Amino acid sequence: MPRYESSDGFALHYDDIARADAAFPIILLAGGAARHPSYLGDLAGLSDKHRLIVPHLRGVGLTTAPSSAERGSWWGQADDVEQLRVHLCLERVVLVAHSAGTRLAIAYAAQFPHLVAALVLITPPAEYLVEEPPDADTLIEKRRGDSAFDAALLALHAGPQTSDDDAFNAWQQNSAAVGYANWDDAEQSHAKIGRWSFAAATAFFDVVPPHDIAARLGEMTAPVLVISGTEDCLVGLAPVRALAHLFPAGASATVEACGHYPWVEQPAAFRRIIDTFLDRADKST
Repeated sequence: MPRYESSDGFALHYDDIARADAAFPIILLAGGAARHPSYLGDLAGLSDKHRLIVPHLRGVGLTTAPSSAERGSWWGQADDVEQLRVHLCLERVVLVAHSAGTRLAIAYAAQFPHLVAALVLITPPAEYLVEEPPDADTLIEKRRGDSAFDAALLALHAGPQTSDDDAFNAWQQNSAAVGYANWDDAEQSHAKIGRWSFAAATAFFDVVPPHDIAARLGEMTAPVLVISGTEDCLVGLAPVRALAHLFPAGASATVEACGHYPWVEQPAAFRRIIDTFLDRADKST
């Protein structure tokens, strides 16, 4: 398992998924928050074209818990991504991030705007950055009446009952169906991949970010793609689309009949969207 040292001396681990003929490397950031990145797989075969560098974030997988809540927060871990860039000898980075992992990608873009070559944000939470009214509740209402969805929604709203990892993971499993447009065998199997760390998730959100993040993102001129799902009941649709407008070179793409995990639910459509964007980014770098 490859590893590198961050600026505070901690050993941080990452997966290196490579093919001999792979194009430029991509740093792939998992969400959860603090979910083992195994749930990402290789994003519907993206490793066939690109070398995927997948960090184990602080307190997740083989990387030990953060030395402080600040270092484990999504804002603080941007420094870890920067040290990874240096370790990989990359002039600039291509970041692809999912869900809560997009907070870390945005933190990096805000702190190191000129070191980003391209950025892909997959079903990101966006309400903390945009003024677009939330619409997740509207999408939820359309799904009511499905017994599996209704039971999962009830569990989601109840929240975890205790603070230990087993209870936290049980809650994630019980509420998982809310994140998918359908709850068939493929989705149920995927939901079981990747364990969460409660302590790492708590540290991830233990931060008061700067009030000027949106303004900072306006300094990043690299191309940005924001991918949303039409039935994403976790983060909604309209705010996700609006997030693209914060970036000078931002664009949005929507996957139909899809919830929070487009590479699982609509892999062909997802690959068409992301491949087109990355091919263009490759030609411009």
